[in-house]
Amino acid sequence: MFIPRKTAAALLCLALGPTASYAANPDVGGAPMFTNKNIIENAVNSADHTTLVAAVKAAGLADALMSDGPFTVFAPVNDAFAVLPAGTVETLLKPEQKEQLTKVLTAHVVAGDITAQDIKAKASRSSDGFVHLETLSGDALSAQVRGNSVFVYDENGNAAKITIADVDQSNGVIHVVDKVLLPK
Repeated sequence: MFIPRKTAAALLCLALGPTASYAANPDVGGAPMFTNKNIIENAVNSADHTTLVAAVKAAGLADALMSDGPFTVFAPVNDAFAVLPAGTVETLLKPEQKEQLTKVLTAHVVAGDITAQDIKAKASRSSDGFVHLETLSGDALSAQVRGNSVFVYDENGNAAKITIADVDQSNGVIHVVDKVLLPK
């Protein structure tokens, strides 16, 4: 029996389902992340990012992170904020600290859509083994591959491990990290 090539390809796609054409986006904080939603629309559903979302709203950055981008966000989990010195988060959320809060948050955001694979490839070609990034705050981040893991360093030398990489968004990508990155 002869089956035209286009028909055979269509049947194969149907048989294999949607995962044949692309990998599923990982769940984050117990919630599915949708590639057709922006960073904020997805982040508000993550139980692991309630502190980050509250901080973004307090800083007035939600609209910016809902714009076209693209952005790469290194998104600290709630536990990362919890290990900061006592009172740090509460202080930063005060209206009079909005400028400092904005600086801390934008020190987690880089212009562009940078995947973990991009970081690994650039690090392997780098003379020092690091990928150097400039954040929206103007601060520096450096990324390094250790084994199969990617670590992101702030200007103080503190390392955050990417625990969930490549969470695609309609306006960029999120990498979940286990530490808060602090500017100098």
